[in-house]
Formats: sequence, structure tokens, C-alpha cells
Amino acid sequence: MTEGRNAPRIDAAEILEGIRRWIEIESPSNDGAAVNRMVEQTEGEMRDIGVGTERTPGRDGFGDILIARSPWGGDGPGILVLSHLDTVHPIGMLERLPFERKGDKVYGPGIYDMKGGAYLAYYAFRHLIREGKTTKLPITFLFVPEEEVGSPTSRATIEAEAKKNKYVLVTEPARDGGKIVTARKGNADFTVRTEGRPAHAGLRHQDGRNAIKEMAHQILTIEAMTDYERGVTLSVGTIAGGTGRNVVPQYCEVLVDMRCPDPEIMDEMAARMHALSPIDPDVKVTVEGGVSRPPYVKDAGIAALFDHAKSLAAEIGFELEDVPMTGGCSDANFTAALGIPTLDGLGVDGHGAHTDYEHMLYSSLEPRARLLQRLFETLD
Repeated sequence: MTEGRNAPRIDAAEILEGIRRWIEIESPSNDGAAVNRMVEQTEGEMRDIGVGTERTPGRDGFGDILIARSPWGGDGPGILVLSHLDTVHPIGMLERLPFERKGDKVYGPGIYDMKGGAYLAYYAFRHLIREGKTTKLPITFLFVPEEEVGSPTSRATIEAEAKKNKYVLVTEPARDGGKIVTARKGNADFTVRTEGRPAHAGLRHQDGRNAIKEMAHQILTIEAMTDYERGVTLSVGTIAGGTGRNVVPQYCEVLVDMRCPDPEIMDEMAARMHALSPIDPDVKVTVEGGVSRPPYVKDAGIAALFDHAKSLAAEIGFELEDVPMTGGCSDANFTAALGIPTLDGLGVDGHGAHTDYEHMLYSSLEPRARLLQRLFETLD
């Protein structure tokens, strides 16, 4: 590698200005046109540094998928940098949560989760190019449009690109003071429906079979499957049913979220969900759904990649730690489940994801950008 003369140093103020541009383009997941404005911004900035892009049109109302590849390294296995450009915040949130810095805290919708981290990786890559350097491995950036709703249209692309690479670096936010993520629980989503028999609640109550009553039993059964010692949680998140106060309800439906720490427990608990049976034999119970994101388990490859990142951080001047397995999911679940060494949480440090006080820490910008650049330079 060759170092360009008079190359500027990594500059937190310069990074902040770039993040501001991205924050001020609001991009809620379910607004494909809004997300595509972010895609266009990102694509333009990649082209500005001489990097070719590939753009796949969105579907089902979601935005486009954007891929950018380093102009060096050829088509061999390399480094995949995985980011998302969507946020949970609706259009207009910028008025309630404007981009502003107050001391070390910098506020804005999606600044922590995860536009700050997405831009940070882009900046580290741009800075590397600006220094006149290349890397041992080719680098691919994959920006997806709908991670916050489960990546329904981009999962196949994520998995296909991951299989082409040796490592995956995910720019989700840091945790608990700058720690990164090396393991996540898997997620499964279920829809449980009960179907009974309608009747007039006053005249022929005895003829009815109450779907809501049956669902109440099922909810207690589902919630009782939670086992904190095994790291298993189940939560009934929504419920709907009935047609009127004076009608014995024929239908009821609930949506269930399940989190499990490893594939074996996930399979076991999914089987228990699908085995739910009615208390009232005259009421029908059906269960649909299954695993949406597989568990991300810290295996030997992930541990070795983390140790490498930890040594780089020490050279830079800070201690890098990882957090215990987290219950939240990300697109890293997909890549780690394929057996590809994956590090997550490489984005900015901060707090308040998905809230009206979401913020990142300005002090995290320079060291974390340097860590990303060193990962690009040293992985082989």
C-alpha cells in the first residue's frame, strides 16, 4: 500500500458534517421514495470517490438495494460492509428531533441506529482512498432499505453477498459505552388464531364458543414458555377479535414475538408453538410463522475476528469489548448463521435508538472511524 502525501487526518468535524447530510434526509422503512432519496445520496457520494455502484429496484413498496465495490481486489472473497439506510422514525420527526450538537451528544432521527455508523464506514473507506491506499481484500458495501422491518426484500441479497466474502462488518450502533456485538438471539414471529362459534350474547349464549376466551388460555400458555435462565422470551404483542359487545366472538388473533439464543432451542420452541392445542375442543387453534432471523452465535471464527479488532483498538488507544448476547436482532443474524465471521455494533456510540432523544457521541467518531479503516487495511 502507498500513502498519499499531505493526506488529511481523520477529522471528527468532517465526519459530523457528512452524517448531518444523511440525517436531514428522512427515510422511514415503509416509505420507499423517501428511502430512495437516501440511496441516491449514498450512491452519489460513492461515485464521487470513484467507486462503482449497482442498484436493484425496490419492491413491495420498499426502497432500492445499493451495492458499491472497491475498484481493487477483483472478484475474490473479501470484506462485506453491511448497513441499512432506513429508520423507524416517520417523516416529520426531524422537526421534533432536529440535528443538533449539545456537548458530546449529537441528536437526530436515526443518528444512532444507524446512519451514524453507515456514514462512519463510508468515511473510513473514503479516507483510505484519499490516502492513496488499497487493501489486501476487495471491499463491498451493501446498503439495504428495510432492515428495521426485518429485511423482507433484501435478505436474499444479504445472504448471496455474504457468501462471496470472508468477513462481514456490520455498522449497527455500539452498545454500553462503545462495546461491539458478537452474538444476538434469533427471532421468530408467529400469528395465532382461534375460531369459535358466534351466538347472540343474551339470547343464545350457550350456543356460542368464545374465541377470545380460548385465546386467553393460549396467551397464558405462550407467555409461560418464557425461560430467562435459558435465554428464551415470548411476548404476545397485539390482539384483535370479536365483532361486537353483544356477540359471542367467533375469531381472535394475536401476534407473538419469540427470541432464542441458539438454533437448537429455537427449533424446540418453534415446535412448541406449532403444537398449541385448544382447551375447548369446539374451538379451532391455528399457528402460522417461524424463524425470521436465525440466532447469531459467537463461534471460533467470530471470536478470532473480535480478537483481531480488539488488538487494533489497543493500537489506536482504546479498549474494545463485546457485550453479552443481545436480544435485539440485525442483518448480522443472517450472515453469522451462514458461518461467515461477522462483527456487529461497529457504528457510533450513543443511546436512545428509536426514541425522541436518540443521539450519538461525538467523541466516538474518530476512534471508531480509525478502527474501521484499520480493519479494512489488515484483514486478509
